[in-house]
Amino acid sequence: MRRIGKITGRSDDMMIIRGVNVFPTQIEELISKLPNLSAHYLLEVNKEGHLDTLKVNVELNTQATGISAGALSDLTKELKHMIKTHVGVSTEVVIKKPFELERSVGKAKRVIDLRPKK
Repeated sequence: MRRIGKITGRSDDMMIIRGVNVFPTQIEELISKLPNLSAHYLLEVNKEGHLDTLKVNVELNTQATGISAGALSDLTKELKHMIKTHVGVSTEVVIKKPFELERSVGKAKRVIDLRPKK
């Protein structure tokens, strides 16, 4: 009897960015590995020409508010590299100040699809 492989994420949350299946939980897992970043993030999917793009907005941890501009730049590059290496898609990463991202009441909205509707 054959067994089904391990499920990696919810199929209704999956995005296809430039031919790569991307789950928000994959991005969340990588963000959680960086101690200066908080768990609050927002993914924006957009279209540039014929290609889909992904922008990752993430907040600094409240303890990391005094971080220097150079360290912030390094943190941005590190997260971009981690996403490219582990997920396989290039992204734009924007690190925001604590509490700058909107908090939702109830279920957290993690993905905003800004692609034009057909």
